[in-house]
Amino acid sequence: MPTFPEHELSRWCAVALSGLLAAAMAGPCQAGDGVIWGDWTRWGDLGNGRYRNPVLPADYSDLDAIRVGDDYYAITSTFQFSPGMAVLHSRDLVNWRTVGHAVPDLTQISPELDWTRMNRYGRGIWAGAIRHHAGRFWIYFGTPDEGYFMTSAERPEGPWAPLQHVLRETGWDDCAPFWDDDGKGYLVGTHFSDGYKIHLWELSADNRSLVPGTDQVIYQSKGSEASKVYKFNGAYYHFFSEVQGDSRVMMMRRAPSIRGPWSEKRQLMQADRAAMEPNQGGIVQGPDGNWYFFTHHGSGDWAGRAASLLPVHWIDGWPVIGQPDRAGIGTMVWEGRMPGTPSVRRFPQGGDDFDAATLAPVWEWNYQPRKDKWSLAARPGHLRLHAFPGLDGANLLKVGNVLTQRVARTGSQSFAARIGLAGMADGQHAGLVHFTAQPRAANPAESTASAGIVMVAGERYLEVSRDGSYTRLQPWKHDAIWLRSTWGLDGKATLAVSADGARYETVLPDFSLTWGAYRGSRVGVFTFNPAGEHGYVEVDKVTYRIDNRQY
Repeated sequence: MPTFPEHELSRWCAVALSGLLAAAMAGPCQAGDGVIWGDWTRWGDLGNGRYRNPVLPADYSDLDAIRVGDDYYAITSTFQFSPGMAVLHSRDLVNWRTVGHAVPDLTQISPELDWTRMNRYGRGIWAGAIRHHAGRFWIYFGTPDEGYFMTSAERPEGPWAPLQHVLRETGWDDCAPFWDDDGKGYLVGTHFSDGYKIHLWELSADNRSLVPGTDQVIYQSKGSEASKVYKFNGAYYHFFSEVQGDSRVMMMRRAPSIRGPWSEKRQLMQADRAAMEPNQGGIVQGPDGNWYFFTHHGSGDWAGRAASLLPVHWIDGWPVIGQPDRAGIGTMVWEGRMPGTPSVRRFPQGGDDFDAATLAPVWEWNYQPRKDKWSLAARPGHLRLHAFPGLDGANLLKVGNVLTQRVARTGSQSFAARIGLAGMADGQHAGLVHFTAQPRAANPAESTASAGIVMVAGERYLEVSRDGSYTRLQPWKHDAIWLRSTWGLDGKATLAVSADGARYETVLPDFSLTWGAYRGSRVGVFTFNPAGEHGYVEVDKVTYRIDNRQY
């Protein structure tokens, strides 16, 4: 069981004073000290024993984290992307890699998440929680339309058990399990469609269902969600966030029993709109006894909701998040000491040469893909994508089998793919795509852009699109093409083409990346053919450089 030392007022004063002195000596930038959101010239592992927030300057939303031995594991919501619910691993809470996904088939949730419908932008898999109990890993999560689900696995990489429906009802989010010392399980979650009431249930002995008659509303306030239940030193803690004024803040209550009575709420961190309101995450204790909060920043922009790591100070039995102020409430911390010694700098996204027998976990399809239309085995070392019609003409938001990664927000990024074209057929389009889901009646393809090839009457042509409008350029005589997108802190992407991967020609400059449907922009590869199920392309290499580092 995690422990923390007893804290009296004098102890808090000493901790707060030492923290302020250390901050002054080390020179960390805190909220209000000139930090400009999104200006990430320094981030993550600084290589000198310190780290800089955000540790993940990309769309890692709705985080939860745990420690098992010397390893940390986290999950992040994936909405309509497949496979769903990404699982991350770290040894130091700063350097992370993607090790798998808990939901390989989104049709277990709903047919609306399949390539045949593609009807869940902004919905699908929302926040969840990961725990380790009885020798297994457990993940519980919610979708706003279908309710709560759970799965478990012996290893975080999987395989994960088929989804079990825990609650079949619309309007719920942000659920989390809790197991007491006697092994009894509970589930906490928010009924957002009923005034954001937070409910607590008992779990069945197999942890796959809720026990009838145990439902209890334990809290309600404006926007109250992101609940977790923890047990520290014999006391029960209910962590949640709520809206106060125009900001979301992190709160906590405690009780001597899982059924209460619960204390008055305690604010754990000051509202901080300049820091994009850190709020959803997990409290973990390191092997050295120090405590941390791994969280997303809750107001998105074109790169989505970034992830930061904040220190936790125990004051009078409460886990204060960030640097305590004079009132004992936490404030944003932008820099700190590494929680562990990293072996190598890692990032959860990266390139691929497609030499493995399975698709690397850095990838996610837009919706559940059509499995008979892609292959790693047809030509080893290549990803073969077969073309078929989309659901709405050339609207890239309704094209199946679009393979994507998250975009990063640092000083410079480039995402490049080499695509073989010899298998293309008349009517087929293929290329590199950026998109954010903002489907609107006036323009269903808004916030999409692409560069690639279209084949017409046996000839291949360069082609670009922007917001669903396609422009054909000069003929392309080569059997392969390199496609590249570059972008920086301004969030404007430049799409370029090359015949050799060395000399690039810009074909679409200054495409503004956007935020939509709770997601940041994505980058990826695609093919489709409105004329029928004809043609294929082969992707044999993708490189992803972030701040001049190739991952």
